[in-house]
Amino acid sequence: MTVEQRNSLRRVIKTKALLALDGRGTDSGRTTDVGMDGLGINFPDPVDAGRPGYVRFTVLMEGQPSVVTARVKTQYCIFSQGEFKVGLQFMDLDQSASVVISRYLR
Repeated sequence: MTVEQRNSLRRVIKTKALLALDGRGTDSGRTTDVGMDGLGINFPDPVDAGRPGYVRFTVLMEGQPSVVTARVKTQYCIFSQGEFKVGLQFMDLDQSASVVISRYLR
């Protein structure tokens, strides 16, 4: 049995995302869910757990796109149904990103 490690409410979000991990190029994927503490993304290739980097994705609210760029750390990478499910933890989420995400979660 696994123990839930998330500390905040999550909401489904399906959008493109770019992930730039330190020491590795930029990868594109699709987001799955977001919360105040992190983001789930699906990728075609594996990534190392524990690696820091940056993520960029767009949240559509009230018909207007809001781009979120945040420092992250990979928490896990699991192969499932032909793709890799990656959990990202936000690190020092800035004020503008925090506002966008909290408004999306309402």
